Amino acid sequence: MTRPARSAVLALAVLATASVLTSARAVEPDEMLPDPALEARAREISRELRCVVCQNQSVDDSNAEVAHDIRRAVRERLVAGDSDSQVRDYMVARYGDYVLMKPPFRMRTLVLWLGAPLVLLLGALGLWWTALRRPPPTPPAPLSEAEKEKVAALLDSGASDSGAGDAPRPRDDG
Repeated sequence: MTRPARSAVLALAVLATASVLTSARAVEPDEMLPDPALEARAREISRELRCVVCQNQSVDDSNAEVAHDIRRAVRERLVAGDSDSQVRDYMVARYGDYVLMKPPFRMRTLVLWLGAPLVLLLGALGLWWTALRRPPPTPPAPLSEAEKEKVAALLDSGASDSGAGDAPRPRDDG
């Protein structure tokens, strides 16, 4: 195996290992439940809940203190016998629909669902409006006779210096 190929394989192995390890990085050992079935449910629910501090990170991945509190509350509710939907409802009652990674489409959550597309649409409309208001570009003024002679002299001196032979002269369209 060539050296670049070995380096690529090693890089992929490191990335694969890192991706496996990152799924458990935020959940601390003292948080984990002894029952593997309950722990799996807790992890699944934690992946569906948004960290209210980190915003676009699930509670399962976040190291924030509030995420730790939410993970602990999820596990407490599961140990108390709540169903998954009851745990989610409890978190929504406590933190609002924003705590859900996929909030329901309701009047209260329209900003969450339509905010980004609305900003994008407004930005596109603003660019379009600006383009409409911009005056058309004016064509450059034609060269004066003195400027034409100067350009011709520069072209002639450049052609004789480079030894390129006869350089085409610019047309005088008038």
